[in-house]
Amino acid sequence: MIPNMNYRNLKDSYLFYNIAQKTKAYLEEHPEKHLYRMGIGDVSLPLCDAVIQKLHEAVEDQASQDTFHGYMPECGAPQLRKTIAAYYQKRGVVLSDEEVFVSSGASDELGDILDLFGKEKTVLIMEPAYPAYVDANVIAGNTIIHIPAGEENGFVPMPDFCIMADIIYICSPNNPTGAVFNREALQAWVDYANQINALILFDAAYEAFIEEEEIPHSIFEIDGARNCAIEICSLSKTAGFTGTRCGYTVIPKEIFRGGMNLNQMWVRNRTTKTNGVSYIIQKGASAVFSEEGQKQIHDYIQIYKKNGACLMDVLDRLGIWYCGGKNAPYIWMKCPNGMGSWEFFDYLLREIQVVGTPGEGFGACGEGYFRFSTFGSPEDTKEAARRLEVLLRKKN
Repeated sequence: MIPNMNYRNLKDSYLFYNIAQKTKAYLEEHPEKHLYRMGIGDVSLPLCDAVIQKLHEAVEDQASQDTFHGYMPECGAPQLRKTIAAYYQKRGVVLSDEEVFVSSGASDELGDILDLFGKEKTVLIMEPAYPAYVDANVIAGNTIIHIPAGEENGFVPMPDFCIMADIIYICSPNNPTGAVFNREALQAWVDYANQINALILFDAAYEAFIEEEEIPHSIFEIDGARNCAIEICSLSKTAGFTGTRCGYTVIPKEIFRGGMNLNQMWVRNRTTKTNGVSYIIQKGASAVFSEEGQKQIHDYIQIYKKNGACLMDVLDRLGIWYCGGKNAPYIWMKCPNGMGSWEFFDYLLREIQVVGTPGEGFGACGEGYFRFSTFGSPEDTKEAARRLEVLLRKKN
């Protein structure tokens, strides 16, 4: 057996594994304590009624000979692909059904999509970054160029034409920083990608949290993007599908590289490597895009946004720098008093039992910063915010 030796280049431990180990150790020493978990970005609200109804219908379908479904089309149920394309049309983005691919979620797709690009590519990853971007490319043996972001550019870096790359990762709204790329910034990246013949992988997993009308929800709202961008989206945070697993990927038919069409290549990839997303899950996913489903999921999103507002109010009163929160379910704050990010993690856990995510876990540019997720329960978020304000006022 010949192993993939690139696995040796992965970091020994994973960010969220370290958090889990630290919290486990704390609870073993203090079993009476309640932890206020605002670290891992899992949702706390259930699937909305419209989705649950369709899931039940789909289960009943599978119980009858007349309505039973076996294998689904590998690229997605035709009706769901049409429904997703119609969703894009509401923002003026025209897609054909065949440009939409139903997936088991953005995390899976972000790794699998590298099959399109072959080996030993150069990849631009904006740092701080979702760790899976880095790890997937380490496993693939690609060369990674880290583009630093910081307070000076609002964690929204711009392209450098002195740097050449094959693949560019853009996440907007961003995980972990919550920063968003405005239309001008995205246009600059699209122009850059087209000029250097690079391909943008646009992670739009949090687009449903955007509330400012002028902020693009999709890279395909930008001129020229159909020639250089693939968009990957998820229902995990949009509609609470973290445990249900469904998403979608958009690959325009215009994208050619090396004389090959990437849309056709992805059809071949999916029909080779998958048997499609289950009928039951796709039936539930279709309800997300219905009129009632959209109303229900946005009611849930508003609950998470109120959590964010609660935390932002505290940070504003304390005078602590942060970004995110408004158009994203993450708040990225500067650690107070020059504390390191893991130092601040330990401090919050020990003193007020609040769990967040150390910025260093998202790359070197994240050191000195800290991420809060707004996906917790409103009750826990209010109490965590209260404790945070009391603690940091005392420290200052």
